[in-house]
Amino acid sequence: MVDRIVSSKKYAVIVTTYGEVEKVTVRDLWPSSRRILNAVTRQIAKIPTALIYFIADYRSTKHYIEWKLSHYHSSLPSINRSQKKRLAGCIAASGSPLLSKIDVEVYDACYFVPPYFDDLLQQLRHNYDGIVVVPMFPVESAFSCGIACQMVIDLYGDKAFNHVKVLSKLWKEDNLHRIYIDYLFGQLSPSLRHRKEGKIGLVLVIHGTLVKDRDGNPPTLFTGLEETMAFFDVMKRKIMADPRNIFSDVRQGCMNHSRGGEWTADTIENALTGFKSEGYQGVVMFPYGFFADNSETEYDACKKLQKESFPVFQYIRCINDSPPFARWLAGQVLNKLQVLNNQQIAWESLEHN
Repeated sequence: MVDRIVSSKKYAVIVTTYGEVEKVTVRDLWPSSRRILNAVTRQIAKIPTALIYFIADYRSTKHYIEWKLSHYHSSLPSINRSQKKRLAGCIAASGSPLLSKIDVEVYDACYFVPPYFDDLLQQLRHNYDGIVVVPMFPVESAFSCGIACQMVIDLYGDKAFNHVKVLSKLWKEDNLHRIYIDYLFGQLSPSLRHRKEGKIGLVLVIHGTLVKDRDGNPPTLFTGLEETMAFFDVMKRKIMADPRNIFSDVRQGCMNHSRGGEWTADTIENALTGFKSEGYQGVVMFPYGFFADNSETEYDACKKLQKESFPVFQYIRCINDSPPFARWLAGQVLNKLQVLNNQQIAWESLEHN
């Protein structure tokens, strides 16, 4: 939490993501699965309401068995809290002149597990002049930050523009690219960094997206496909051009769903199979499409890498609560707070005149 000061306006910052259960129990997994089906899966596949309960129960049981047998517990809840705490600290320590004029508090919330984003949004709207939402995804789509945007619209309606700002298009930021690349090369193990023989490949992991619906047509909802591909292109170009580069090639590794139609073809499996067939001796995997590790990255994606048994391999964790990332994100939030504050002052001035 950022320390309060006497100010004319109060703003809340909400760091939000999907969220995952802290305790691996069917009782905790079931409501999370149901929310995922309602918010995400039903956008791409027609699921009768009666089936929601059955599918949620099946998914919850499947995850419970798999995670219990693997002794897996998601690190996402603790990472979310750490990201929120570090972001709040970076905002407070920024020295921004804006903080002498406004009061800011930072919260964390999730779409699918408590504390629920929509509930927190409802609570905060009565106590703050405005809210900045920080979805922890570099690429936006209807399946990621689009969920937050829809919840904002549902609550605020046509007044949302003057009360809520949502961070977006973070994947375009040169400074984020630099932070990512410095982090990536800084995390490489000595066995990979100093390897003299054999080719080494890099798989950049991101959530895949729908390319065509069940009828073979482009999806009607915003999938972020062009943005996903553009993000990969710019990251590959910059990584390959970096003087520290050890990689012979960089490939996209998409994580897809099985329903709704045709999904992105550049999957993790295809990337790893390609590297193996081409005689690569080492592979590094970095989930650049996620700001925080979760079951899809540290469990599903990492298991795929381990299964291939390359002579040398490394899974590099997400950027998580890296200090350089937190400082950069604080700057993005402060910029958005400035825009919102200026906008409200201008609007109030017009109303008085």
